[in-house]
Amino acid sequence: MPIAPTFSPRAQQYATRAAFFIPGFASAIWAVLVPFAKAKTGVDDGVLGLILLCLGAGSLTAMPVAGALAGRFGCRRVMIATAMVICASLPLLAIAANPWLLGACLFVFGAGMGAMDCVMNMQAVVVERESGRAMMSGFHAFFSIGGFVGAAVMTALLSAQVGPLAVCIAGSAAMALLAAVATSHWRGEPLHQDGPMIAWPKGVVLFLGILAFIVFLAEGAMLDWSAVFLADVRQVAPSMAGVGYGTFALTMTVTRLFGDSVVERLGRIRSIVVGALLATVGFVVLTWVTPWQASLVGYVLLGLGCANIVPALFSLAGNQTRMPEGVAITAVTTLAYSGVLAGPALIGLAAHGIGLIGAFMGVAALLVGVALSTRWLKV
Repeated sequence: MPIAPTFSPRAQQYATRAAFFIPGFASAIWAVLVPFAKAKTGVDDGVLGLILLCLGAGSLTAMPVAGALAGRFGCRRVMIATAMVICASLPLLAIAANPWLLGACLFVFGAGMGAMDCVMNMQAVVVERESGRAMMSGFHAFFSIGGFVGAAVMTALLSAQVGPLAVCIAGSAAMALLAAVATSHWRGEPLHQDGPMIAWPKGVVLFLGILAFIVFLAEGAMLDWSAVFLADVRQVAPSMAGVGYGTFALTMTVTRLFGDSVVERLGRIRSIVVGALLATVGFVVLTWVTPWQASLVGYVLLGLGCANIVPALFSLAGNQTRMPEGVAITAVTTLAYSGVLAGPALIGLAAHGIGLIGAFMGVAALLVGVALSTRWLKV
C-alpha cells in the first residue's frame, strides 16, 4: 500500500486506536444486554445459545467480504460502513421481541463487528509498518479498553434505571461521534495487489492462522469456562466466580499497553515463544494450585502470555510475501476468530469426556505446540 504523505502519522495512530476501541465498546454493551434480551424474548438457555451463534455466523461471513472490499476501495470506506452497521443494529438488539428477530439483528450486528475486526487490523499493519516500530499490541489494547469502558458505563446507566434502548442509543451515538472524528485519518487508498481478493490461506499464512486459532481458543476458554471452573471445580460462590476472567482480562489489557516495547526488545518470534510458554504455565497453575485465591496467579500468567501473541501474528501476516497482505490478514483474522467461536464447544466436549481440568491441560499442550512450532516460522 503506498504511503500517504499528507497524513499525520500520530493522527493515524490515534485514529487506529479509535477503530479498535469501537468494536470492543460495542461488544461490551451487548454483553450487558444479554439478560435483558433473554427476558424480552422469553427463551431458555438452550435456545439463547443457538441465537448467540448468529453473532458468530455474521462475523465469519463478513470478514472475507470486508477484506476484499478494503483491498479494492481502501480501509476508510469499509470501516465507515461497518461502524454505521454497528451503530444502527445495536439499538435493535434492545427491542427485538422474538427469537427470530433477535437472531437476525445479531447476525447483522456480528457482521459489522467481524468486518470492523478484519479491516482495522489491515489499517493497523500499514500504520505500524510506516512507523518503523512495533505498535500492534498497543492497538489491540484499545479493544480491551473499549470493553472495560463499555461495560462500566453501560452498567452504571442501567443501574441508574436508564432503559436498555436508551443505553444502546447513547452507546451508538458515542461510537458514531468517535468514528466521525477518526474517519479522516483512516487509510483511504486501495491496496494495490495482484491475484484474487479472497483466497484460501496457504503456506506461512495458513500456519499463522492456525497459531492464531489456538491462542484465541485459549482466550475463549477464559471467557466462557473460567467462571464455570471456579464455581464447579473450586467450589467458589457464583457471585465471585467471575474474578478469574476479570484478572485475566485486566492483566492482558495492561500488558498490551506496554507490549510494544517488549516486542521491540525480544522480536516478534521470541515474543510468541515466551508468551505461549507463560500461558502454558498459567493453565498449569490455575488448574493445579490451591486454594483458588492462589490459583489467580495462573490467570495473571495467562494474561501476560496471551497479550502479545496475536498482535505479533497479525504483524507477521502483514509483512510476509507469500500472499498479498490484505488477503493474508483477512485469512488470519477469520481463522483466529473461529477459535473464539469453536473453542467453547470443543472445550465443552473435551470436558464431558475427561473433565474440565483435562480440557484445560489439552489447551496448554496446544500452547506448547505454538512455542515449539515457531522454529519453522519463516516470513
